[in-house]
Amino acid sequence: MKAGPTPHDGIDSAYAWARLLVSLLLMTIGGVGMYVAAVVLPAIQRDFGVVRADASFPYTLTLIGFGIGGILMGRVADRFGVMVVALIGSFGLGLGFVIAAMASSLWQFSLAHGLLIGMLGTSATFAPLVADTSLWFTRRRGIAVAICMSGNYLAGAVWPPVMQYFIDTAGWRQAYTGLGLFCVLSMAPLALFLRRPPPTGAGAAGAAAPAPKSAHWLGQSDPAQPLGQTPGQLQLLLCVAGVACCVAMSMPQVHIVAYCTDLGFGAARGAQMLSLMMGLGIVSRLLSGWVSDHIGGLRTLLLGSVLQGVALLLFLPFDGLVPLYVVSGLFGLFQGGIVPSYALIVREYFTPAQAGVRVGTVLMATLLGMALGGWLSGAIFDWTGSYRAAFLNGLGWNLLNIGIVAFLLYRVQRSRRPH
Repeated sequence: MKAGPTPHDGIDSAYAWARLLVSLLLMTIGGVGMYVAAVVLPAIQRDFGVVRADASFPYTLTLIGFGIGGILMGRVADRFGVMVVALIGSFGLGLGFVIAAMASSLWQFSLAHGLLIGMLGTSATFAPLVADTSLWFTRRRGIAVAICMSGNYLAGAVWPPVMQYFIDTAGWRQAYTGLGLFCVLSMAPLALFLRRPPPTGAGAAGAAAPAPKSAHWLGQSDPAQPLGQTPGQLQLLLCVAGVACCVAMSMPQVHIVAYCTDLGFGAARGAQMLSLMMGLGIVSRLLSGWVSDHIGGLRTLLLGSVLQGVALLLFLPFDGLVPLYVVSGLFGLFQGGIVPSYALIVREYFTPAQAGVRVGTVLMATLLGMALGGWLSGAIFDWTGSYRAAFLNGLGWNLLNIGIVAFLLYRVQRSRRPH
């Protein structure tokens, strides 16, 4: 007779933590699709003979595909399980990098990035893994989600210098081919570990488990009318906020390599700054996970948004090599907790049964913001001949994000007042 699940297999169990480790590894490997276009940008601009905005377009299409794919993969995960999604991602990345390496024009390169690397590849290792992780944890959901999403930043810390080394020594086409093969061979075996479905009753786990420490800050919210709004209205506000914060976030992340090249420091220095940015972003994500377990996702989002604005402001007066390393590190340290906060907010104010689609939709908005910001910053550079206006543009979008989050916190305060 087949044994039933044990306490070691369920929510907050040892298996849940092992599953989280596998998800972290998958996101770290699959996250290469989000950063490689920024590293290869100068080489692509030279190889295809295009302007900066055009060379930024593959990154934009990658993020658009990433965002749309997050919703599609969320639906696939809700129906067939996250293992199927992770397998799709491994082969999507492998095929995408190999085809991109064979591209003879920028549009072929861009389509490979958008459709295969973004939509079918990296998207499979982001929102579905985050949603799945949130179903395996209750008491420590904030830190668990933060650890999972740290894979995205760990990818940003590991891959830029690695890719820059192979681009410099073997050329970007050979580097892409090798990367595609690595993704398939490493990710497919890891995906098989995720074959077990979430524990029975995971959707209702929050009702049976002890309340999280952040419960005091969440306010009274009916899932049918979260924060006194329809679910669609709250979803829309979170999506607009996600676009705004990530337009601001994309300016340093996408263009720091090109920025350093323009200043005469070289692409390798820029790749190191991007790596530093993402490495300290991991620290930020872990800290924000701990913080969100105590004060909730909305307050954590506001804190991260304000600090991100401060870091963006610091890029304006400093353009020396050492100051740029310092400011890049501060930027990573300040903004790393922003995107995980959106996933936590969804789990705090929407029903668990909608986790895959709702988380995928909000994270899609953040990725569309990265896509828009990556292209827009390059276009502003082409229009003005300088990145200064692009940094100011990012600050404006960041203020919009802060305004929306402040409004939602006001709604939380109203919901906590006695009626």
